[in-house]
Parts: sequence; structure tokens; C-alpha cells
Amino acid sequence: MPKANGMIKNKFFPDKVTIGLLLILSLIGCDQEVSLEQEALKKISTLESLMKEASSESLDVAREETILWFSKEFLKFANWDESHKDEIEKLFGYYDPYASEKTKYAEELPDFERKKVIEILDVGIGNLKKVLDGSIKRRPVNKIDWANIEVGDNMLLSHGKPVFLFDYFSKSVGVPLTDKNVYNDHLGAIFHGGSTLYEANEDRAINPYILKEDGTFDEEKLKLITDIPDTSVGFMILWNMGMPDWILKQEPEAAMSRSLFTGFDVDNPLMREVWSKVIKKSGELTKDKKVTQLGYILSNEPHWFSEKGNWRHEFKEMNAISSYTLNKFRDWLSIKYNGDINDLNENWKMSFNDFSAVEIEIPIDSSTRGTPIWYDWCRYNMDRGTDWFTFLQRELLSSNPDADTHIKVMPKIITEHQRSHGIDLEALIDLTTMIGDDAKTKARRDLIKNEREKWEDKYIYYWEELAFSYDFMESVAPGKIHVNSEAHFLSTWTWRDLDTAPEYVRSCYWLATLHGMDTSISWFWARDPDGSPEDRLEGDLNFFDPALAGSYAASANMQPQVVNEVAQVYMDMNSVSEEIIALRKQRRPVRFFYSETSYINREEQIAEQSELFESMYFEGIPLGFATEKIIKKQDHNNWDAILVYKTEYVTDSEFSTLQKYLDDGGTIILDNENSLSKNEYGQLRNKSLQETEGTLVIMDDDASISEVKTKVLGVVSNSLPEIVLKESNGTPYKGCTWRVVENENGGYIVNILNVGKNDAKLNIGLKNGKIINVTNIMTGESLGPDFELKPNGILLLEII
Repeated sequence: MPKANGMIKNKFFPDKVTIGLLLILSLIGCDQEVSLEQEALKKISTLESLMKEASSESLDVAREETILWFSKEFLKFANWDESHKDEIEKLFGYYDPYASEKTKYAEELPDFERKKVIEILDVGIGNLKKVLDGSIKRRPVNKIDWANIEVGDNMLLSHGKPVFLFDYFSKSVGVPLTDKNVYNDHLGAIFHGGSTLYEANEDRAINPYILKEDGTFDEEKLKLITDIPDTSVGFMILWNMGMPDWILKQEPEAAMSRSLFTGFDVDNPLMREVWSKVIKKSGELTKDKKVTQLGYILSNEPHWFSEKGNWRHEFKEMNAISSYTLNKFRDWLSIKYNGDINDLNENWKMSFNDFSAVEIEIPIDSSTRGTPIWYDWCRYNMDRGTDWFTFLQRELLSSNPDADTHIKVMPKIITEHQRSHGIDLEALIDLTTMIGDDAKTKARRDLIKNEREKWEDKYIYYWEELAFSYDFMESVAPGKIHVNSEAHFLSTWTWRDLDTAPEYVRSCYWLATLHGMDTSISWFWARDPDGSPEDRLEGDLNFFDPALAGSYAASANMQPQVVNEVAQVYMDMNSVSEEIIALRKQRRPVRFFYSETSYINREEQIAEQSELFESMYFEGIPLGFATEKIIKKQDHNNWDAILVYKTEYVTDSEFSTLQKYLDDGGTIILDNENSLSKNEYGQLRNKSLQETEGTLVIMDDDASISEVKTKVLGVVSNSLPEIVLKESNGTPYKGCTWRVVENENGGYIVNILNVGKNDAKLNIGLKNGKIINVTNIMTGESLGPDFELKPNGILLLEII
């Protein structure tokens, strides 16, 4: 098929003899294959007839158009896979959990795909029949106008209504952006500037390879930027994984202090000079282009893990630091210790003559966690990362002042215990104009380790990374558009499921959107229109190709029920986008105090905070966070109380901010006297919070999580919803997370998601006991106060 550069792909095109042989083989030995395809084609015909009938009655059939498209595409893909089992077997073989049975999976895949096509057709036929007979009433789809997206203050708009966008990351390399077989209403149509992993560095749009050694630009490579059609919403991404050889020849230290996806020293003066020129030129060339409406992604998954034993050191990540990094650290220490080397020596138990003599071993030993040297390095490393992105944004805005920016930060940066990573998430969200991330959920445990995970005991899928991190990010920047530029909801390197439930797909995208996500660009789509895997999965493999190839097995590329459901849930969410926006605009009455100081020092900090977060996640109120900066910058009326829980280490500045909040009449719930008792270096604080003009509630030392939750809900009781939801699911814990907002009719909009493992028997009502009418907004069906919700189930209700 044609490629973007005009070259022709080397694909398998069967000749007439081969076609004839295949037909004979199908007649004598492949009856099931033919019958499955014939069954699917028959159902396609049935759906098309129903669609014609619905259209004649002016009923919307956009959802069915997508089902038809994916059905026809995957029947084609199944035939390709049938004819290329050796290639499919090879791709299964690249992923260890499937490698041992790669032949079996390759053999079964075509019929699996055909069966899943039949399943989505059955669902589509059944739903449309209900629409036609009046059993259900659906809102028409607000189809996305990809060419005319409006970027609002805190939402995206299409046709004047809020809209949520979707697409796939690392999408079909070699296929032009104008190819409607890949960029359309079904797979998404978000354009990009070189958004593909494992592609040659020099083939990406914004990178140092566009700059020549003499300081001029490579006009041919600039076409990667200038040739992007200005016909659809999109994003640009800075690829800073590598550098031209001429840079390393001039500056041998440029490759030190590096990380996996930032393949150079961000402190290096030459690298900064090069990137200044690159980003200014790129900003100038793309100014006011549609491809920048979703912003410039300043980095792909930045991190600088710098403690011993981290697996990333296999990629030479922070195995040593450059003289530039060390000298900047020395300068940082001089400021931190007010120029007094004796203070540093006393803290570190060292005997340096002056700050210019300070040395540190990197990677640092994790056994030093909780000591001053650990804190100073981790805090500096975070400030170092923030300084780099501040530089990039400043240079971009100098040539494109209205440019939007975000950073593809891994949310596990704050939901896992490691803190040597160099990322201050709050600072980066404050810096950029949009929120960026690549959050994940997962429906199965880690297939590589294959060890039981804690979430499996209670929940149908792992949701906590997403919920915790998104509530944190939205607390920091409640008015910013939120772009997940590599959504790992469908698969990651460590998990995927060849038979992923569409109900799971629907639930996790809905949950993420409810928590603030405006756009998802999912990992990943790698089918060319003829059904073959795209270019990077062909031929000889280089260093990174095995990881990419391993991502294809059991991915969305083999599952019509998955990619169809992604499109379906977005059509449904966009039909009720105003209700979803209203639900996520609510106040967050409870704020968990978040101190990076304690997270740096205490390995157990995240586990304890996550347990508290989980306990309150199912009480019908949005949760939020308060940091020192949030308390200083945001209106205190945005919340009722701040909960300080097992937060032993805080700086003097953080402590003073909490006291000032009390002085100003705020309410703080403190778990016990141990919280806030130490500074960043573990030195005991000789004062405690005083109630003054506010309210200070101190819990007993032995208060359980349940008791803390009860106390908090009592303190914020005036902000609890007027709706009461009771749940019974056969376990002692809840599985339904829900939110309530008043609507303009004097009633309530209620959203309920069951992330629990069991069916939930629910009873809904008003606090005052008045009789209510309950309507399923998605179907128009009337419900009584009692109903059931299956795992992964979603209900959007109107209560009157």
C-alpha cells in the first residue's frame, strides 16, 4: 500500500493460482472458517437492513455505522491472519507470556476474530431492534468534527458542545495522515508530528536531527513538520531520545546523566543550545496550526531514576552524572544550606572543605532513604527536571507565545514508592498549560511476574493509579484540559488479555473521563488497511523492535470487540457530555494533605495514603488533595477540610502554611501528634499546630482507617449528597463508586460505576425519604429504587 513518502510496501499479494488454491482448501477443509465468515456477513446484512429502517424513521445510526466498519475490517484482518500464520506466530513469540503456545494462538486467532465480530454484530442488532420498537431511547451521537475542534478554557468543544476525543498512539507508521482507512470516526482522527515509538530518531518531527552542525536546518527534515496537513486537530511531540553524532563529538559528556527517553544530559550547555534552536524553529513553523490544538508534548515519559537496583539502569539511565549535573547540585546545596558548608557536613556526616568539593555517588544507595543526603539528592533531582522543562517551555513560547504544552508524565511517579525519579508532578502541572499523562488501568495481573496482586481480592480491575493520580492532578489544576497521550487501558508491556471484556473497556474510559480526562490516545494501533502489521513490525529487528513487536500479541489489533467498544463508549459519552462535565466540576470537600517531603523520606507513605483514599472512594463525593502551593494559591472555599494522615515529614514552610490556614479559619483533621513532627531531615519539630481561628480535630493515636473515614465524613457532612446509595454485594467492602450533582430541573444526575468483583444490589433514595423517579439517561428506561449493577457496569441516572 502507499506510504507517506510515496514508497510501496513489500506485502503479500496472492496471485490467481494462490487464490484458487485457497478457495479449494476452504471447500475441502475449512468449513468452520467459511461458516463463521458467512454468519458474520449475514448478520451484517441484517444490521444494514435495520439501519435503513431506522434512518427512514430519522433515528440516529452512528453507533451501528461503527459496528459495521469494524466488522468488515476485522473480517478482512482475519483473512490476512489466516494467510500469514507464520508472521502472526512470530509476533506472538515476541511476548513471553504467549510465546510457549505461539503456534496455537496463531492458529486460533482468525476464527477468534470472526467470533468477536459476530458478537459485536449481535449486540448492535439487539440494541437497534430495541430502539426501533421503542424499548429504549438513545440520544443521537454528537459526532466529532475533527477539523473544527474548539479549545475552550477547561474543555474541548465540537458543534458548540463539550466533546471528548480519542485516537491511538504510535499509529500505523507509513500510513499518511490523510488515509481515511486509519484516520476516521472509528479509530479517531487526531493528527500528530512524529508520535511513534521505536521509529528512527531522525524520522520524528521535533528533534535535534533537524539541526545541522553548522547551525542551519535540514530543509528535508523540516518537511516532517511543515507537511502535516492543517485539516484536523492534533498534537506535536518533542522526541529527545537521541542526538546526532556531531553533538557527541563536540561534547562527550552530553550522553551522561541521561534517562531512557531523555537520551542526553539536560544540564549540558550544548544540548540546551541545540534544543533552543530546535524548539524555537518548530514553534515558529507550527504556530496556529490545528496539529498543535492539543498542545506540544514536551517529553515522552520523562524520568531520571537514580537509585541502585532500578531496572532502568540496564539502559544506562543515571549510571553516572556529568560534571554539569554535579556542579549544579553543588550550587543547589549552597543555596539550600545558605552557604554554610558546616551545616551540610553535620547533616550528611561528611567533612567537605567547601561546596565545590561536594561529591555524591549516583546511583544512590536506597538504604540512605530517610537521611539528609537522600532527601537533598531526590529534591534536587526533581528541581533539575523542572528546570529543564521550564527552559523548554520558555524557548517554545518565545517563538509561539500562545502555544499549549503538557508532558507525558507516568502517574506511577506518585502512586509507587520510588522517589529518585526527578519528577515533581505538581510543579510540572503548574508549569504547562494542559495536564498530560499516560495513566493505566488493567483487567489482569502482571503477566510477567504472574503474582497475585492486592486489587484482585476486591475489584474487577485495577483502578487506583488512575483515580488517585487524576484526582491529584485535577486538584492542582482544576481548569486545565487533560490529555492522556498514551492511555494504557487496553494493554501494557506487563499485561493484556486476548479476550478483553468490552464492559471493562467501557468502564475504564468512562471512569477516566469522569476523573477529568478530555482526550485519550491509546496504546496502540498497528494494522495497515490491508490487515498486515505496519512497517515497524516487519523485517529485521533492532534494539527496540522486540519490545514493540511484543506489544502486538493479544493487543487491540487482534480484538474487534475492544476497538469497537472504545469508539462506542466515546459516542455515548459525547451524547451526555454536558452531564459528565457537570459531575466532574464539583467541589472536592475533602482534601488529603500531600507532602512530597514525606513521600521522599518514607517508602510506606504511598501505601498508607492509598489505603485511606480507597476507603473514602465509595462515599459519593469527589476526593481531592491539598499541597502547600494549593493552600496558598486556591480559594479555601473549594473544600471543607484538610486531612493530614501519617505525614511525618514536612518542611517548615509546609508547616507554616498549614498553621496559616488554621489562622484564617480553616479546618484540619490530624490523625495524631506524630504527623508533622519532623522536618525534611528528620529533625524533631519543637512546635505543633494551634487551633487559633480555625478548627483542629486530632484523632486518637490508634484510630483505624474506618474511624478516620467516619470522622472525616462527619466533619464534611454538610457537603454530602442529598442522595443515599446503599450497596450489598456479598462482601464487607463496597465496589460502586458514585457521584451526584444537581441538575437544572431541580433533580439530580447520578453516575454509578461498579468496579467491584461481584454483582451489586443497590437501593437509591433521598435523605428525606421522599418518593423518587429514577430514569436511565442512556436508555430512557424507568427504574425503581432497587436495581442491580454487574461488575464493570455503568449507570447514568436522573433522579426526580
